[in-house]
Amino acid sequence: MVQITLPDGSLREFPGPVTVAEVAASIGAGLAKAALAGLVNGQVVDTSYQMTAHAALAIITAKDEAGLEVIRHSTAHLLAYAVKDLFPAAQVTIGPVIENGFYYDFAYSRPFTPEDLVAIEKRMSELANKDEPIVRRVLPRDDAVAYFKGMGEHYKAEIIASIPADQDVSLYREGAFEDLCRGPHVPSTGKLRHFKLMKVAGAYWRGDSKNEMLQRVYGTAWASKDDLQQYLTRLEEAEKRDHRKLGRELDLFHIDEHSPGTVFWHPKGWTVWQEVEQYMRRVYRDNGYLEVKGPQILDKGLWEKTGHWDKYRENMFVTESEKRDYALKPMNCPGHILIFNQGLKSYRDLPLRYGEFGQCHRNEPTGGLHGIMRVRGFTQDDGHIFCTEAQILAECVNYTALLQKVYADFGFSDIIYKVATRPEQRIGSDESWERAELALIESLKASGCNYIISPGDGAFYGPKIEYTLKDAIGRQWQCGTIQVDFSMPERLDAEYVGEDGARHRPVMLHRAIVGSLERFIGILIEQHAGALPVWLAPVQVDVLNITDAQSDYCREIAEKLQKSVTNQGLRVSLDLRNEKITYKIREHSLQKPPYILVAGDKEKVAGTVAVRARGNIDLGVMSIEAFIERITSDIASKV
Repeated sequence: MVQITLPDGSLREFPGPVTVAEVAASIGAGLAKAALAGLVNGQVVDTSYQMTAHAALAIITAKDEAGLEVIRHSTAHLLAYAVKDLFPAAQVTIGPVIENGFYYDFAYSRPFTPEDLVAIEKRMSELANKDEPIVRRVLPRDDAVAYFKGMGEHYKAEIIASIPADQDVSLYREGAFEDLCRGPHVPSTGKLRHFKLMKVAGAYWRGDSKNEMLQRVYGTAWASKDDLQQYLTRLEEAEKRDHRKLGRELDLFHIDEHSPGTVFWHPKGWTVWQEVEQYMRRVYRDNGYLEVKGPQILDKGLWEKTGHWDKYRENMFVTESEKRDYALKPMNCPGHILIFNQGLKSYRDLPLRYGEFGQCHRNEPTGGLHGIMRVRGFTQDDGHIFCTEAQILAECVNYTALLQKVYADFGFSDIIYKVATRPEQRIGSDESWERAELALIESLKASGCNYIISPGDGAFYGPKIEYTLKDAIGRQWQCGTIQVDFSMPERLDAEYVGEDGARHRPVMLHRAIVGSLERFIGILIEQHAGALPVWLAPVQVDVLNITDAQSDYCREIAEKLQKSVTNQGLRVSLDLRNEKITYKIREHSLQKPPYILVAGDKEKVAGTVAVRARGNIDLGVMSIEAFIERITSDIASKV
């Protein structure tokens, strides 16, 4: 007898070996039809997998995350099947699952065209409709090499030849197509219904630029038609919100080949930057941080002490002067310890909080650069708190509350909290790690936050909390962090005098709320689709005249607005061009200002303005004083 334990704890007995599919059928016809794979003793397997002894089994369907991964994996094979069917001379290489989909790399004599993608996707649907079984078999490695060489699949043969000679390899066949794969796969092609091919890109064989350039076809696959459509809609929305596109259209910034990975801020973009920076500067000031500023270039010896020279050298920009090696700082932490070390500190000085808008440089690969989201030169709202171990809990509670307030002001309320705990390779005692991890967890509990434990993902020097925010279309951005560091104060000899009169090492808390200002502004642009809230908008009010007769009146309005609300006043654009008012309104609306004020003869005589809010909302006519009161409220409430 073979006993199978199901997720609800119930047992099913079978007279002999039994497959996942047979167990599913014994439970019900509906489950048998929905089954895509099985989870046997914690391992995902095909429905054809046979259990010969007692096993724990869960049936995987399209509702499960593992089921979606199996669908995507199998759809990658379906793509290769269709390509080989339409283009027999194409050679297949690898086709893994990626986030939201899959890709497959092909070697072919000419580039695939958009028309080719349409034809391939159509053929995939036809093959799926045939509902051909997907069958697994196993071959010795050398037999598999010979098999694929015989088919002219030299890339696949090379992959198999890299596997140890004493190992067997598994192959999966569907119809006329057979491919190397560990699996698992869905039972038949008919399970693959909801997919779309997205694009073609170049990719070097095995990721090596010395090798041949292949064609990588990307696709997406989902469990249902609705899921696929929702994903495609999210992509369309993300494209509309792309900060690179909006950066050009709104004249905020540009990236130039003369300095790859750095940002050229235009006047409007720099206005947004300054609003973010000045806001964060007020956060420093109001929460006990002392703002500092460290140098850009630091001696190699310092980076050797911190360990960066050994572990991070390839990402650092280096230079030399008078036979001394230096590096542009990739992070601000060592500089803050050097500041802390100037003058003997007492326990009465702790916690001591330093904050810096520190410009850092990291030599990111060109292929990894992405607009202002991933750059080589960036500025962090970097902060470091020097404290005792007993103060970690209180500092983390205060920090989480501060971070939540900042994110809310920028329009983010949905935050994911993750506690990354001790890795296998670490320094410090288990007791100190226990205290630090407990302090982080207790701080989130005290803050009323649900959290995820990420075992082993802490840094070698201490645990951390990662704060990930969700944007308007559900994307996740990991921005904030607070990290507990026992190592760097030790390496750079930081110390304070305790109550007992002895010297002690402080604990160093690394913290950032928005992280890279460049990246955060990119997130803000995409969150708000370029329509930044009033307090952040580079131009808050456009003032337009209808005819030349109102030019002086409009100048008076603009001047009054510029002197109102704050010491700096409102940010106002004045358009007195001799153009039709409908044309001017349409043109200015494309720049997404929060408000457009229009003045004609009636408004001039009455001392009023016609007010249009963003989104072509007509708010009617109001006095300048009433409008100032309205926009003042908007700015104060961060709407």
